Amino acid sequence: MTVPTQAGQRPPLQAGRPGLAAQLLRRKPIGQMVQEAETGHGGTRLVRSFGVLQLTMISVGATLGTGILVILGESVPLAGPAIWISFAIAGLAALLSAVSYAEMAGMVPAAGSSYSYTYATMGEGMAWICGWCLVLEYAVSVAAVAVGAGQYVNETLAVFGQVLPDAVSQPPGDGGLVNIPAMVIVVLAMVLLVRGAKESAWINTAIVVVKVGILVFFCAVAFTAFNGGHFEPLLPMGAAGVSAAASRVFFSYIGFDAASTAGEEARNPKRDLPRAIMLSMLIVTTIYVLVAVAAIGARPWGWFDGTEASLVKILEEITGQPWIALVFAVGAVLAIASIVLTVLYGQTRILLSMSRDGLVPRVFGRVSHRTGTPVAGTLIVGTAVALTAGLVPLGALADATSIGTLFAFALVNVAVLYLRRTQPELRRTFRVPLFPLTPILGALMCVYLMANLGADTWVTFGVWMLVGLAAYFGYGRRHSRVAALGQEEYRELSGRDFSPAPSSADQTTFHQ
Repeated sequence: MTVPTQAGQRPPLQAGRPGLAAQLLRRKPIGQMVQEAETGHGGTRLVRSFGVLQLTMISVGATLGTGILVILGESVPLAGPAIWISFAIAGLAALLSAVSYAEMAGMVPAAGSSYSYTYATMGEGMAWICGWCLVLEYAVSVAAVAVGAGQYVNETLAVFGQVLPDAVSQPPGDGGLVNIPAMVIVVLAMVLLVRGAKESAWINTAIVVVKVGILVFFCAVAFTAFNGGHFEPLLPMGAAGVSAAASRVFFSYIGFDAASTAGEEARNPKRDLPRAIMLSMLIVTTIYVLVAVAAIGARPWGWFDGTEASLVKILEEITGQPWIALVFAVGAVLAIASIVLTVLYGQTRILLSMSRDGLVPRVFGRVSHRTGTPVAGTLIVGTAVALTAGLVPLGALADATSIGTLFAFALVNVAVLYLRRTQPELRRTFRVPLFPLTPILGALMCVYLMANLGADTWVTFGVWMLVGLAAYFGYGRRHSRVAALGQEEYRELSGRDFSPAPSSADQTTFHQ
């Protein structure tokens, strides 16, 4: 029997090809995903070179970004001194989905992240919607982040009395013609990813260490001017203000799912992926809360209203040293570089999985024999993102990434509920605690945050989904490899266990 899963194969025509409704509901067997991850694409598989450290740094690199450098000035006026509570609440909300990601990553060590999890539980239709949301989350968000590179490059050059003209450092619509720094930073990340995943991971790790070091430096300086009286009253805006601020800062946590896209490049994915996801959430939440406490302790909460780059100003006022701006400008550029690198990496791996299933063109699934990376897919995605960052006003399309991300998070929570009910015998190296309450709360939290987004954002998201449906019916439905399987072959694959025998490391199970 030949399973049509290799990137170089065209699905054979099947007389019993399912109708539309049946195809949309047809699930991809988990065992088949595991087999494909081990056999690779056209005889070439991704290289398993990541340990817990690299996986954790991928997640932290995609999450801990420039937002924390500017978000306090926007959110402190909403919550007052209790802004640190808002960060803790937002971290808890993100953790509800993170634990579901950890359980699914331990069971399905594939490169497709929530796309693969949805395909295994809710069928091809929802998997395509999830994958299309991930394209929005990853590709558009990385372009939106890269756009900010021009501003911080200018802040760095300003220390030396130099500045780039707006025409080549600002996006269209903000006085610029082409954002050269944004395009350069994306191209550099693309070249690094083409060279090899292992090298990219180590460079990202070094950048993340620098980012964390800069924020720890801020806390150390700010605590020298700490005044406990700044926390009284703790809730001047009431509990509603704390909740409003938590909704705003929640999006500072988006990105932890990037580690799950490395399922086929982790040395021991069933053990290490859950650990990396949970460790990254702990690191990011701790840093956010510490920065918030240090900032409020150094300056009264009313000082933040209308203050831009509040962390930089706090350091300048405490130390009286202008070079502080240079340090944070360089730190912001590094933060952007780390996000671009890790998120671009995740996008190429998701498209690789979708290509393997026949839902996007085969070129995205070709893995280089020399580097063990999807070179062609990386070049295509990197070029498209670079052009988008440099030439296209993103506007509401960037805002719509929030809906796409939350929708994907909600689907993963539902996937955990589904698999616990239908396949309780599957080996799980991590178990969601307080099941089923945790995934239910995680899904409801995502739906609640989606409902609070503006009407314009929903309209943009709706247009994006219509484009996605056209792409599916124009290409994906006709090329789907799972749909090409005959009924008998599909039943056989669904009932077969491709999973390898568990190693001693795999048997490490948490939250039993």
